[in-house]
Amino acid sequence: MTLSDHTPSWKKLSLYAVTWPIFIDSVLRMLLGTVDVFMLSRISDKATGAVGLANEIIYFCILMFGFVGIGTSVAVSQYIGAGRAKESSRISALAISMNLVFGILVSIVLVSFGESLLRLLHLNPEQIEIASRYLKIIGGFIWVEALSYAVSSVIRSSGNTKSVMYVTLGVNILHIGGNYLLIFGNLGFPEWGVTGAAISTVVSRLLGIIVLFILLYRRTPAPIQRKDYVTWNGSYAKQIMSIGLPAAGEHLSWQSQYLMIISFVNMIGITALNTHVYVMNVSNYFMALAMAIGMGTEIIVGQMVGAGDMKAAYQRLMKSVRISFLITIAVVGVAAIFRNELVGLFTEDPKIIAAGASIFLLSIVLEPGRTFNLVIINSLRAAGDARFPVLLGIISMWGVSVPLAYLLGVHFGIGLLGIWIAFTVDEWLRGVMMLLRWRSRVWEKKALVKPASVSDTGVGAQG
Repeated sequence: MTLSDHTPSWKKLSLYAVTWPIFIDSVLRMLLGTVDVFMLSRISDKATGAVGLANEIIYFCILMFGFVGIGTSVAVSQYIGAGRAKESSRISALAISMNLVFGILVSIVLVSFGESLLRLLHLNPEQIEIASRYLKIIGGFIWVEALSYAVSSVIRSSGNTKSVMYVTLGVNILHIGGNYLLIFGNLGFPEWGVTGAAISTVVSRLLGIIVLFILLYRRTPAPIQRKDYVTWNGSYAKQIMSIGLPAAGEHLSWQSQYLMIISFVNMIGITALNTHVYVMNVSNYFMALAMAIGMGTEIIVGQMVGAGDMKAAYQRLMKSVRISFLITIAVVGVAAIFRNELVGLFTEDPKIIAAGASIFLLSIVLEPGRTFNLVIINSLRAAGDARFPVLLGIISMWGVSVPLAYLLGVHFGIGLLGIWIAFTVDEWLRGVMMLLRWRSRVWEKKALVKPASVSDTGVGAQG
């Protein structure tokens, strides 16, 4: 069958229909960590800060699992757009197996060296003991998240974003219920505090991955064969890695510089740390808006590139950037108005509320710049142009963000606000450069896949 025999797959997708479930899913995923922070804040700020930093290490690992997910999403989207559904299923199976192996290795590292990693963040001994218990339980089962990322990426790539959203919703309901029972010891259950929060997270994620696998076999364009999970295909692996490894490099660079900057926050003091944890828990939801539009656009652009329609891909991204920019300004503007109330959800400490409120005002400038960065980066990858974002990211993060954060936050004594000013400069610099890269149209020559009517070899130009 050639592309002319049916309506191109991307024409069946609208940005809104693809994006809103991704946004809800992203928000719900972040709630898994935020719910722990929020409910544990009822115990003590000390427990909250410890779990917040343990979650930074967990998020770091989850971002690394995303590199296979990103590579898979791009490759599968392009194969579907090219009308090559069977190959999209084969590469999906390989990606799931790769991420499972990677996840098991990371679980071993976190269980064995979790406490040592926490010591690098300059926590006090009491917080290390709390965070270590939490990290060992979550870390021991982090391979479940590795599987979840891979399977979710495959399901989403065909445009079935609602299915993943519903699973994440179910996981969150179970998680909140588990926290209620196990953190506080309600309804006759043991009062386990931080340990209870970790166990609740693990159980809900295990049930979620079971449902995701059921959906995988009901939603993919062509059924995955069992043998495909254990069949190595170097060509498919190369396609995944050509996008995934640069994406991993960019994520690794971001999270590494972020952990470095967290150590600067710790130098400022415990009030700054707790303020940062609370503000980041809210700011993550701002980012979810741009990330959702970026991921939705990535699916559509990937299918457009696979079908060979570069003009449509270019126009789609530019429209998405405008939409994301306007929505972000509106949402952050509302958050700035209610900034005191937002921080007050987590604490009654007036110093933390005042410091957090000033950060929310700065977010009016920061978040629109981050929008350019997040939305355009996804479409560059969807087109196969994955190396430029990581090179620019390393230069900007380590050449601008880290030194500027130290200078403003620690050296010149501006404190937490100075560190967030450094974040703002970095996001705007990278965002503008990403926009210039897209407008150059260099990405048009980097597609992984050619349409079925043109070639059946599978690998396009990649340089």
